[in-house]
Amino acid sequence: MNSTMSALAEPNRLHIVELLRDGPLTVGEITDRLGMNQPQASKHLRVLSEAGLVEVQPIANRRIYKLRPQPLQELDAWVKSFRQLWEERFDRLDAYLQELQEQDKKSGGKP
Repeated sequence: MNSTMSALAEPNRLHIVELLRDGPLTVGEITDRLGMNQPQASKHLRVLSEAGLVEVQPIANRRIYKLRPQPLQELDAWVKSFRQLWEERFDRLDAYLQELQEQDKKSGGKP
């Protein structure tokens, strides 16, 4: 998962992943949509491929890139574990604030 986060930390690679979310693209389509040159896009795609985020399908002289779901699913599971933790903490905070409000009502709003 560290390689996934490292690869996505670079803004251009994150933009490429966002583009590929909508479906497979060639290097040329990626360069056109992001306004970068082909060697730069290929470098980023190589890093994404090494991290396991994309896979390439060579068709004739074209290379079609598409997302691999597994690394993103692993990242999602990791984020969910934190989401659960924070939801539990917010629930406890909400219960505590409700308790304080009830105490305030009982005392007539007096400190």
